[in-house]
Amino acid sequence: MLYEKFKKAWEDNDAEAEFELYHEDWEFKFHSNGKIMKKGDMNIDERREMMKSVKQSNQRCLYENEDILVTHMIGEFPNGTKDAVMMVILKKDGLAWRTETGSTPLSV
Repeated sequence: MLYEKFKKAWEDNDAEAEFELYHEDWEFKFHSNGKIMKKGDMNIDERREMMKSVKQSNQRCLYENEDILVTHMIGEFPNGTKDAVMMVILKKDGLAWRTETGSTPLSV
């Protein structure tokens, strides 16, 4: 399913493979500022650098079917912060269509 493809792309630092998992109408909502990022706003080289610099651990798929994917992981970021991150991805045509995340800072 989609979860395993996202996980493999991240592990391989394969931004191109990850990019292919997003529907052409994909949107990511930032709760911090209300902005919406669209697929066309993503830069492959910047994404590849992020994949190299953000460490993910304890990744798991909480639920996935043909309509939705819910994941959880611990993210360690270049600025030294560490967050528990839940991601909800609505799917369309088997691809990520709408994404929202929630993040809880963890003590380092």
